[in-house]
Amino acid sequence: MFKAFLIKYAEIGIKGKNRYIFENALRDQIKYALKEVGNFNVIKEQGRIFVECPESYDYDETVDAIKRVFGVASICPVVQIDDCEWDPLAKAVGDYVEQMYKDKSFTFKVEAKRADKRYPFTSPEICMKMGEYLLDRFPNMKVDVHNPEVKINVEIRTKGYVYSLIIPGPGGMPVGTNGKAMLLLSGGIDSPVAGYMVAKRGVSLEATYFHAPPYTSERAKQKVVDLARIVSRYSGPIKLHVINFTDIQLYIYEKCPHDELTIIMRRYMMKIAEQIANDNGALALVTGESIGQVASQTLQSLNATNSVCTMPVFRPVIGFDKQDIVDVAEKIDTYETSILPFEDCCTIFVAKHPVTKPSLKAIERSERNLEEQIEELVKVALDTKETILVD
Repeated sequence: MFKAFLIKYAEIGIKGKNRYIFENALRDQIKYALKEVGNFNVIKEQGRIFVECPESYDYDETVDAIKRVFGVASICPVVQIDDCEWDPLAKAVGDYVEQMYKDKSFTFKVEAKRADKRYPFTSPEICMKMGEYLLDRFPNMKVDVHNPEVKINVEIRTKGYVYSLIIPGPGGMPVGTNGKAMLLLSGGIDSPVAGYMVAKRGVSLEATYFHAPPYTSERAKQKVVDLARIVSRYSGPIKLHVINFTDIQLYIYEKCPHDELTIIMRRYMMKIAEQIANDNGALALVTGESIGQVASQTLQSLNATNSVCTMPVFRPVIGFDKQDIVDVAEKIDTYETSILPFEDCCTIFVAKHPVTKPSLKAIERSERNLEEQIEELVKVALDTKETILVD
């Protein structure tokens, strides 16, 4: 029945003279999302984006793919009407109602939009005449202009379109319209959610993962690759940079007070991630930290880790409760992968009693114990990093 989808957007519509940039990006993202589903034609027309479908396609797969595209406010399966002369137009709208609704005992309202101003009837006239036609054809239907059970939308453009079903999209902004950020990705629940949330605001992602063999297994690494792949369904391809962090962790473990291990290790993770971000054109770091969730996420701890960075650090879940984060993880299908029992390097060298209110001066004083070798260890870690394109 449906040979096309009307894609509506929200925030893009207020972008003024730059709107075409966001529209083009949204069109390209929809094409990318649909390339594995079938051969679709995605076109832009007068403030609308249409997806024209091939003769044979899977409706549910198509809708699911478009629902993962940031910038889409809603998806409307439409019937296209080639002949917009009044009689064939009215018949096509009536046939649409006939097929869509088995029970015709409902209240309705017609909403019309005449984008083609050459059309002989105004939008209010189309509403009135179409309402009369439908009442004559389906006597059990009744008009309710204030609170209708069904809203029948008719748009007159180069073709006619009728639709009544509106499927919510994810909202946000098209990925790539707001620069690039580097996500510190672990195998936990929080960081994939943080990446998803930043991508929703139009930011493209790369990611850095800190691996610690033999203390962490290849299955732990594969778990992070799998998480990146799930996030990439929304964000597009992700370059995942895998850093061998073992020697740095062991050196910190040997030279620094054990209650400060987590903070100092975290500071070097941030330093390394920032270096990779600079090398790859990213403008910010993204983490999954939430205030007070663990010892390394108190305000004092966040201040200590932040102080090693010169670029902005975005923490999209900073004010979320754990259950809030879990809810998003379940929605985007990362949760079941995140809870697989393969430890990453963050959980191996955890002190029994980590400092929760670290003094920045004390942390910096402890880091002086590392001066002999730490720069060389960081250089080796960067020189030997593995980069995986996850798509």
